[in-house]
Amino acid sequence: MNQDFILGRLSEIMGWNTDRSRQEFDWLRLMSRMKYDGYQDFLAGMRFIESLADWLQQFAQHEREAAYRLVRDSLIYVSTAEMNHLVELFYPETVQWRLQAAVASRLGISPYRVWAVEESANLYRRLLRQTLFVELSDGARIDVFRRANAGTISNEQVITAPRVNDDKWADLIKDLRGDLKDGEAKFTSVFLIDDFIGSGTTLLRREEGRWKGKLARFRDDVQRFLGTHFEDGWTLNVHHYIGSHLAQKVVHERQAVALAEHEEGKWFDNVQFSFGTILPIDTPITEESHPDFIELTRAYYDESIETKHTEVGGSGARLGFGGCALPLILEHNTPNNSIALLWAETQGKEGRHAMRPLFRRRQRHV
Repeated sequence: MNQDFILGRLSEIMGWNTDRSRQEFDWLRLMSRMKYDGYQDFLAGMRFIESLADWLQQFAQHEREAAYRLVRDSLIYVSTAEMNHLVELFYPETVQWRLQAAVASRLGISPYRVWAVEESANLYRRLLRQTLFVELSDGARIDVFRRANAGTISNEQVITAPRVNDDKWADLIKDLRGDLKDGEAKFTSVFLIDDFIGSGTTLLRREEGRWKGKLARFRDDVQRFLGTHFEDGWTLNVHHYIGSHLAQKVVHERQAVALAEHEEGKWFDNVQFSFGTILPIDTPITEESHPDFIELTRAYYDESIETKHTEVGGSGARLGFGGCALPLILEHNTPNNSIALLWAETQGKEGRHAMRPLFRRRQRHV
């Protein structure tokens, strides 16, 4: 669609005068070109400005400014380039220094001396090969991670699925021992990798008297192989490229509770959490920060988007899964932790409002 035409239509929808239109058009053209048009789930033939115009029309005239100001002032959009940058930083900023610390601890030297002598440098390379990298979802960008570290990390130590079957476990240990020329070699560390964590619930939660989530599932999968595939004292690292301030706090608390509730050897003794970046504590949209927009979330919410999966987070889905109330968009999909008005799409049955998304979300659960 012709951009000038849709900008003119947007000006009519918002009731802007000439000066305001000129100011907003400059910003909209810039942000569309630099970021928002790259969203992967726009419908065919539609880009950001078309989607914005359609989204704003669902609100009454006097409500549209509050909706637009949220997008203009508070929306956080992570582009492909920004996400790939976080992926590329993962190895040098998280993996490398942790392995250096492990080498330094084993040899009783300072971490900065790891590269100074052949013995410590060789141990670093060995520990790196004894490390597994496991994606927890397709958002982990394992393909980008592998390309960024080609020649440093082998494909045989990267697992491109969150569940690992017995045959794969057998291949992993066989390849490790072949590469190291050591028939007794075992893994010393594992990195579980994902793109985003908002509430911490999908990773780890207590439900119906049991621990569930991606971390609990990995525990179940790896339990039978601890003696054969892993050294005593091995470490588990859980890395998210982006984390909310809430999730950073919650995951440590739940890990501590889970460890205390399990018998020795039945839960991970040493779990380290890391993040490429953490959203500021004031990121969530609240009554105090955005009172007018919060009112829109009530007036234009269709509870039909709630499912058994959203119930896990509690508090409905109006403010997103787990009530996180985030104004966050990831270029490949909008997290369900974001405010529902940004991503939800409904038919408006039984007299309910038909929600129209700004950034249409690809649902993984139906």
